[in-house]
Amino acid sequence: MAKDTSKRANREPGRIKQMVQVYRQTKRHDPNLTLIMAVVFIAPIVLSLVAAWLLNNSVFGWIVWPITGVLVGLLLAMIVLGRRAEATAYKQLEGQPGAVGAVINGALRRSWRGSEVPVAMNRNRDAVYRVVGRGGAVLLVEGSPARTKQLAAREETQLRRTLSGVPVTTIYVGTGEGQVPLHKLSRTLLKMKPVLRRAEITTVFNRLSSMKSDPVGIPKGMDPFRVRSGRPR
Repeated sequence: MAKDTSKRANREPGRIKQMVQVYRQTKRHDPNLTLIMAVVFIAPIVLSLVAAWLLNNSVFGWIVWPITGVLVGLLLAMIVLGRRAEATAYKQLEGQPGAVGAVINGALRRSWRGSEVPVAMNRNRDAVYRVVGRGGAVLLVEGSPARTKQLAAREETQLRRTLSGVPVTTIYVGTGEGQVPLHKLSRTLLKMKPVLRRAEITTVFNRLSSMKSDPVGIPKGMDPFRVRSGRPR
């Protein structure tokens, strides 16, 4: 009996329960969420009733059209919930150390591969990440461009030397001039001109994975964001 209770407690919530949790969390930061979801849900139902009336359908038509409207309304409401939840999450992550890593871990599609662990970092918590996809190899730089210029240049030189013939692009992520906002990062990568095939992406990613990357010179398993500078001798 105790084991069954423990399994139920550790079991992940169902799909509907997850959606309710996402809705509640998003509503805290997005007060217009309920109104927008209601509008996109009701609009297809109203249009379906108007269509049934204009087309002078039979009883069967008056049943099918409203059902179709309800299904379309539910679909649109879920799409709106997902997009506004994502936008809210990006706003909360914007400017925080590790925000780019969170996007790599959760928002990038299968056409791009990378790790949420930075390959280079400085004492200001500015970080450089590597991803590989249809657009080639990309360095994602998180932090002030003035502080990360040399850090990014060093990683780009090493990457070009390792991946001869593979296009390498550097993208600065942030809200400043010349930077890509966090919420546009995924779309920016997906819009890049394809230069690698799927098999080539795997080959390049495996080659990069074999490269040693110790961003702050600490043993593996430690949190790089909690590293303290050494005491002066």
